[in-house]
Amino acid sequence: MKTFAIVVAVLMSFAFSGIATAVPPGETVEYNNSPEGKVIFDGALHQEKGFKCKDCHTAMFEKARSAQIKKEDHEGGKFCFTCHVAGGKSFAAKDNCTRCHKK
Repeated sequence: MKTFAIVVAVLMSFAFSGIATAVPPGETVEYNNSPEGKVIFDGALHQEKGFKCKDCHTAMFEKARSAQIKKEDHEGGKFCFTCHVAGGKSFAAKDNCTRCHKK
């Protein structure tokens, strides 16, 4: 019976993992390793535009925060720059550095 309960708990965690928010409302994630200044990701800004966590996570990013975005990724259409490019779904990152990077 104990094994059954563990299996059910694991299956439930997989079933509901798609609806968990990566960045809960009112919280942000800071990336401080950029020489251009820290990048602050506020999930609420993306939620206000109608995006859900799953729109980016697993399609462009893994669920865990493991992406190490490099300068060359800005032009390569990877990660954030899948949408943040000229003609994309949102503002283009090129020449808009301070919209994401804060000194």
